Amino acid sequence: MKSLFSWLVLSLLAGLGVQSSYAQEYPNRPIRLIIPWAPGGSSDVVMRVMAASAGKTLGQPIVIENKPGASGTTGAATMAAGANPDGYTIAQMMIALYRMPSMQETSWDPLRDFTYIVHLSGFTFGITTRADSPFKTFQDAIDYAKKSPGKVTYASPGPASTPHLAMEQILARVGATMLHVPYKGGAETTAAVLGGQTMLQADSTAWKGLVNSGKLRLLALWTAQRSKNWPEVPTLTELGIPLVVDSPFGIGGPKGMDPSVVAKLHDAFKKALDDPLVRNALTTYDMAPNYKNTEDYRKFVVESVEAERK
Repeated sequence: MKSLFSWLVLSLLAGLGVQSSYAQEYPNRPIRLIIPWAPGGSSDVVMRVMAASAGKTLGQPIVIENKPGASGTTGAATMAAGANPDGYTIAQMMIALYRMPSMQETSWDPLRDFTYIVHLSGFTFGITTRADSPFKTFQDAIDYAKKSPGKVTYASPGPASTPHLAMEQILARVGATMLHVPYKGGAETTAAVLGGQTMLQADSTAWKGLVNSGKLRLLALWTAQRSKNWPEVPTLTELGIPLVVDSPFGIGGPKGMDPSVVAKLHDAFKKALDDPLVRNALTTYDMAPNYKNTEDYRKFVVESVEAERK
């Protein structure tokens, strides 16, 4: 009996030693970061800069893998389905992850199937149209939509994405109907409105360069206050639509990650938020740092899942 007890103690200590050694040597190879949007959008660009900065701190490159689709949930869903919780596969975690299970059956649960590492930022959203569009203001588009229900089309980065659901809330409040055309990310929605496939675009600031160059017209922003970049553009609230919409995001991994590995990833991405290159990228796309540590991020997710369910 005594020898069995000794064996169990030694086995436990050995296991702890292996875990400790593993955490100390992590990372010893490149890390994969899944971005759930197509290349070229605002989220993709910012996350690439952030990953490069965090990779320098970790001493290993963070390799980007784009998996667009399902309103920004494909990446995390892929990770939950088969990734090893060793810290070498992580993903950008979007708010649609908290919403989708209340709308349809999913293969993952936002509270059980992920390790939330660090919360980073959020988006500025707006509505654009082509520069030669007859819509000079958002009210012009609303008035036309009321006269011709379903004739006005708008692009979004996917069904049940934040831009899609926010647009439907806006339209419900003003009593208008528009036709939703889903895409897989900001690069595609920008190309759609620029190419005339849709009349409007509802998305984050992948449209910024084209607005600044005069090829697209920014009709409204969904922020609490006007942007310093476009001080002439009204917010929804100023247009009589009492909505402020953003889409906070962070970094997560599969369930069951070693807390020591989580801490190393957390620290690297937190440090990245202070990198001037990262700050410049965030400013370029009108994103603001919105840091939450691992514990606070988890609490935020629990609250968000309940809010999205309602």
